[in-house]
Formats: sequence, structure tokens, C-alpha cells
Amino acid sequence: MKTKFLWLWGFLLLILSVFPANAETIVDSTGKTVAVPDQVSRIICSGPGALRLITYFNAQELVVAVDDMETARKQFDARPYAIANPRYKNLPVFGEFRGNDDPEKILGLATPPQVIFKTYASMGYDPVELSQKTGIPVVVLGYGNLAAQRDIIYKSLRIIGQVLGREERAEALIGFFNKQIAELNDRTASIENKKSCFVGGIAHKGPHGFLSTEPNYPPFEFVNADNIARTSEVKVQNLSQSTFSKEKLLEENPDVLFLDLSTLQMGEGHGGLYELKTDPVFQALDAVIDGRVYGVLPYNWYTQNFGSILADAWYVGKVLYPDQFADVDPVKKADEIYDFLLSAKVYADMDALFQNKAFKPVDLGAK
Repeated sequence: MKTKFLWLWGFLLLILSVFPANAETIVDSTGKTVAVPDQVSRIICSGPGALRLITYFNAQELVVAVDDMETARKQFDARPYAIANPRYKNLPVFGEFRGNDDPEKILGLATPPQVIFKTYASMGYDPVELSQKTGIPVVVLGYGNLAAQRDIIYKSLRIIGQVLGREERAEALIGFFNKQIAELNDRTASIENKKSCFVGGIAHKGPHGFLSTEPNYPPFEFVNADNIARTSEVKVQNLSQSTFSKEKLLEENPDVLFLDLSTLQMGEGHGGLYELKTDPVFQALDAVIDGRVYGVLPYNWYTQNFGSILADAWYVGKVLYPDQFADVDPVKKADEIYDFLLSAKVYADMDALFQNKAFKPVDLGAK
């Protein structure tokens, strides 16, 4: 009898999740039709970057619980959306990070969500099963990247806008990204005899050393930089972290080096900064000898930080092409970007977290 009751209750939850009262239907990023309430006032966000996208909509007040990434208190935290919203740390936890949701915790929330937004559907708890077990519609979002997969991001922004009734904000975000990227391109597209460059220390599911790079690093793409890690065989569509050859780096000997400050997480005696200071191969690079190594804000931190990517692009442009960016103050530009996306100017907080090394030459004098 108990088994039959549980089966009927599960079936009822499934029906309610598919056909909630006063529902409208949307098509999520997987092409699945999902019925969601026509007025949404309570949500949770599962998976890397989901809460970041929601925060771009100034929809913080709708979030009723978070995954445990938001409550972890670490020395380093390069997520501007979290810095701008300390309230996230005090919300109930519904599951573990990277989409490892807990249906029982979700059902036990004092304020239950009406919709679950979920990125990286293949990571963690299956979205269909999650909806079946909780009776809550799950809207899957694609994350993409700003370089070659902006269409994926833009589709997700429009889906969020439709679900939350904030379509105008979705279009404003899309317009903002397009305008920023277009201006960066306009300033640099016709430049000849470009300086060669390399970015090291890129994080990927944790911190890495200096040889960790991004062959199609978006800030380089946006300013048409001569990235030595970008070869004709590398496709922008296959954007991914890779480990560069130390021998090849020495052979190419790029004019300018950038250090992604996420590598500082590795601590004293480790990471890209330590390697630049102590490794004989890196010490032989002209950029190291002549002081042409510059710190940039972390690119990946619980997946890609779109605001920081744009901010880094303006700084990279300023370093590589000072004449074309003579009118740009990268710090002010960063806060302009963060203020639009997050309604908060968080550059100073970010810089302080990373030893005040962002957007300035990296001191490699001390061994």
C-alpha cells in the first residue's frame, strides 16, 4: 500500500511539474518544452555559471537557496557576482556544486522554488530526473563562450528573460556584450605588426601553473592579438584549456606575457607566479627579463566570468596597443562593466583578493 501511495505521489509531482497552474511553455536550451508558472518569484540555480546569469538580470531577490559553492569561504574567490551579493552565502543550501543537486533538500526548503535553472545538463543530477523527483520544472541553459558561441549565451539569456518576464533586460545584456566586443575589434582590426603574446596560469577545474593556457583566449580574440598558442589547427569553436610546451614557449619568446591571477590559489612556492620567478626557462624569456609580464583577472572561476573577460580584454588592448587605447582607464572600464552586469563596482575587491596584482606589471624581482 505504501509503495502504491509513493508511486501515485511521484506521478502527481510529475504531472504538476509538466503542467503547473497558470503555466506558460518555453523551450529550453536542449530543445525541451517546459511548462513554467507565468509569474515566477522563487528560483534556484544549479550548475556552474547559472547563478551568474541570473544575477545579470538583477534577479537576486528571487533566489531562495544556493549550491555549496556559494557558502564556501575561501581566501580567493574570483566570482564578481558573488562579491556583489554577499547574501548568497547566507541562503540555504540545496546541493553540492557542479550540478550535484539533492532532491530531498530541495523539497525540504522552507521557501520552495517554482523553477530550477540548470547549466551543464550532463554534469551532476539529470535534469529530467530532478524535475520528476521534485515536481519542479527544470529549465536547462547552455553556457557557451563569448568568442565563438555567443549564440548559445544569447539564447540562454532570452530563455531566462522569458521565464522571469524580463525580456528587455535580456536584450540589453545582449546589446551590451555586442557593443563591447565590436568596439574592441574596431580599435584593433587594422593594426599591423602586432606584438606576440601568451597568457599563462589559466584555471580549469582548479588552479594550474604558467603553462596552462587558452588557445583561443577571448580577450586576445577580441583585440585581434597575436597569441602564440593560437595555431591554424586550433578552432575557436573548440575553445578549451590546454598545456603549452615549455620548449615551444622559449622558442616563440613572445613579446608580452599575461598571468591569469587564478594561479595564485596554488600558494607560496607553487603556481605560475612562482615559476616565472624561479624556473630558468621562464627566466630566459625576454618578456620576463624586460618586465613585460602583466596580471589579469581570472578567466575561469566556476566556469567563465564574462564580465572579467571583457575587463581583461580592455586591459590587454591597453598593454598591446597603447595608442589605440590611450583614452581608456582599464580600472574604470572594469567597474563600468561590472556595474552594468551586477549593479556593483567590484574591481577593487577583486584586485585585493589577488594581492593587488591585477592590471599592472607583475613584480618578479623577489625569488
